[in-house]
Amino acid sequence: MNAHDSERLAGLLDEAGYQPAGDGETPDVVVFNTCAVRENAADRLYGDLGHLLPQKKKGMQIAVGGCLAQMERTRITQRAPWVDVVYGTHNMGSLPALLERARVRNEAQAEFAETLETFPSLLPARRESVYSAWVAISVGCNNTCTFCIVPSLRGKEKDRRPGDILGEIRALVADGVLEVTLLGQNVNSYGAEFGDRNAFGKLLRGCGEIEGLERVRFTSPHPRDFTDDVIDAMAQTPNVMPSLHMPLQSGSDRILKAMRRAYRRDRYLAILDRVRASIPDAAITTDVIVGFPGETEQDFEDTLDLVRQARFAGAFTFRYSIRPGTPAATMAGQVPADIVQERYERLTALVEETIYAENRKLAGATVEVLVAEGEGRKDAATHRMSGRARDNRLVHFTPDAQLPATGLPITGLPITGLPITGLPITGPSAPGAPRPGDVVTVTVTRGAPHYLLSDAAPLSVRRTRAGDAWQAAAAAQPIAAPVVPAAGTPVLLGMPARLDIDR
Repeated sequence: MNAHDSERLAGLLDEAGYQPAGDGETPDVVVFNTCAVRENAADRLYGDLGHLLPQKKKGMQIAVGGCLAQMERTRITQRAPWVDVVYGTHNMGSLPALLERARVRNEAQAEFAETLETFPSLLPARRESVYSAWVAISVGCNNTCTFCIVPSLRGKEKDRRPGDILGEIRALVADGVLEVTLLGQNVNSYGAEFGDRNAFGKLLRGCGEIEGLERVRFTSPHPRDFTDDVIDAMAQTPNVMPSLHMPLQSGSDRILKAMRRAYRRDRYLAILDRVRASIPDAAITTDVIVGFPGETEQDFEDTLDLVRQARFAGAFTFRYSIRPGTPAATMAGQVPADIVQERYERLTALVEETIYAENRKLAGATVEVLVAEGEGRKDAATHRMSGRARDNRLVHFTPDAQLPATGLPITGLPITGLPITGLPITGPSAPGAPRPGDVVTVTVTRGAPHYLLSDAAPLSVRRTRAGDAWQAAAAAQPIAAPVVPAAGTPVLLGMPARLDIDR
C-alpha cells in the first residue's frame, strides 16, 4: 500500500512539472513516504534527515509524509527544523501545493486532515510497472487489534464503489497491464460501508469478466471476515491466482484474544483446509508476531505447532514492537528483548525449513511465469531472468532466445542492445526472447529456500501486450536504475518505492 501511495506521489509531482533526478544528480526535492508499523522506521527517518542536512543548506527541499508523519506531526519539524513539508495520510494530494508554499514563504508547512477527502485512486500516478498494477479498493481499517497503530493513522475504512474499481482495472488493461493486485487494509471486509457483506467475492468475479486481465491478486484479508463465498470466487474465477496471504500473528488462542484478533487457531486452520480443498495448488503465506506482551513459552510453542500444520509457502516474521498509543504498549508482561530474539530465531528457522520443504515438492512441475523486471538481484551475473508463478512463488529461469514465440505479435520497435535484466537481445534477431510482461512456461529443476529454479530452456514463450508496452516504454526512454527504498528511505522527486520482497 505504501508502494502504491508512492506511485501517486510520483504522479502528482509529474503533473506539477517535476522530473526525476538522473543518476548522479543531486535532486532539488526529496520526499520520504513513511511507515509507522515498526519502531525502527522513526530512527531511520531521522538518521536520513540528518544525512541530508548539508544538501538542504544548498537549497534542497525535503518533504515527509505517510503514517509516521501522521503520528509524529509537528515533532518532525521540531527535531529536524530543516524539513520543508510534513503532511498526513489524508493530505497526499496537497504535496505540490505545500512544496510551493514552503518555497514562497520560506518556512515549513504542515497539513493534517483527520478524515479522507479525496480517494487516493483519483490522484494521478506514475506506475512503476507497465505489466502489473496496484488497485486500491479501500483505505483505512475498522479493526481494533491491540498491537496496531494503523487505524488511528489511516482512519475508518472507506470503500470505493465496485464500478469505479472495475473501471480503473479496465483502463489499466487497455494500457497493457496483465496483472492487478487489489489493496485494502482488510480486503474481505470490503462492502461494509455500503452494506454488502458479499461485495468482495462479487468483485473478484467481476474481475474475471474483464477481457485481457490474466492475473488477479489481493492483500490482505483478515481471518475473521474470510468467508466461503470468497473461497468459491477464487476457485471459480480463472484469473484469480491460487495465492493467499492470510495473516496469523499468533498460534496461541490466549494471545489471539489479547490481540483482539476475533478468531482462534482452529478457525484459522479450518480456513486453510477449505482453501486447499477448493484450490489444491494454493500457496498460502502469512504474518507472525513474536514476543507480544504476556507471551509464554507455551504460547510460543503453540505458534510453532500451527506453523508446522499450516505448511506455509512464505511468512513475514516480526519481533513485537511497542507503538505508542496502542493498547498493547501499556500491557503488563512485556517480554524481555533477549527472549524475543531467541524465539524469533527459532521461528525463522522453522519457517525456512517449512518453505524449503514446500518448494522442493515442486521439482519437475510445470509453471507459468509472468516475466518481471528487477525481481532477480543476480540475474545479470547468472544470465537468468525472473518472474512470479501463478501461485506468486519467485522463479528464476534460463531464457532461450531461439524458441519460437507465441501469442501477440511484436510491435516492431527496435531494442537492439537493450539490456533486459542483464541479457542483451535484439528484437528481430531474437524473436523468442522473453521481455518483462511476457509469459513463459518452464519446468522447475529444483526448489530452493526462497525461490524455484529452472535450468532447462523454457517450454514456451508467449509474447503479450504487456511485453509490447514494456518494449515501447524501453525504446522511448533510457531505463533508470531501480529505486529500492525501505521505510524511511528518501524517494527522489516522488519516484515510487519498489515492493521488492524476496523471502
